[in-house]
Amino acid sequence: MNKDLLLTLMNRVIRVDRGGPESRIGKLMAAEDDHFVLLTEKDGIVYYKTQHIKSITLNSRDGMEFNVEDPAADSYLLAPDFKTVVGSLRHHWVKVNRGGPEMLEGIMDEVSEDYITIFSKEEIIRLAMYHVRNISLGTTSEKAAEGKKDQGKNNENKNSEVNDSDESSNNKTENNNKQKNEKAVNDRGRNVRNRRR
Repeated sequence: MNKDLLLTLMNRVIRVDRGGPESRIGKLMAAEDDHFVLLTEKDGIVYYKTQHIKSITLNSRDGMEFNVEDPAADSYLLAPDFKTVVGSLRHHWVKVNRGGPEMLEGIMDEVSEDYITIFSKEEIIRLAMYHVRNISLGTTSEKAAEGKKDQGKNNENKNSEVNDSDESSNNKTENNNKQKNEKAVNDRGRNVRNRRR
């Protein structure tokens, strides 16, 4: 995909690639020689490297569903090349490549001509710059949602532990009452036998 073609699609809603994990529908916000900027519903602003794009689709008859307001012009980076875009995201939480086995999410530390370094969970990952197909600022809302799910699971576990402890204390009380009743019955039986003697 060359810049001239992309410039004819500026501010139009397009589909990048036909399918698969990298495919997205969004509004073309900017186009440069080796990359373009796409506004998407799910991921916000995504910077795509053009050398990895197989196709761009424009639905001229019906258009494509897209319900996102345009961001402020200074809310995304306009850079002359893709490496500058990637370099500007150093020390930020980023999402590299949209999906599939090569999707990465973490804090980007080092950017060189040949590779980038990302800290993800307990790992330090070096990814060849050539294989960076697209990049965006990571969505912390996804992490927060995961955190809430984990917290919900912890609360469920605590509740079940409380319920288990309540049940065990109820069982103990029932056992104690049963033992007392059995003892009382046994004592009455002894008293009746002693009277007969």
